[in-house]
Amino acid sequence: MKDKTYNNADSFAISFDEEWQKVDCDDKTKKIDMIIEILSDHPFVISNPENARNIAKFRIYSLKKFF
Repeated sequence: MKDKTYNNADSFAISFDEEWQKVDCDDKTKKIDMIIEILSDHPFVISNPENARNIAKFRIYSLKKFF
């Protein structure tokens, strides 16, 4: 997906999920921070950093996507 990124939440969520699988860290908050740093050049992170973090937290804590 890295070659196709768009400035929207869906594109960010797909990229976030891909990176989540790659990063090894037991602390979910630190892991979110690490992934947002990895994705710092993603158009959605650049234009909406606060929303990107909120989407990441939503995916982890509300959807329980990776539990």
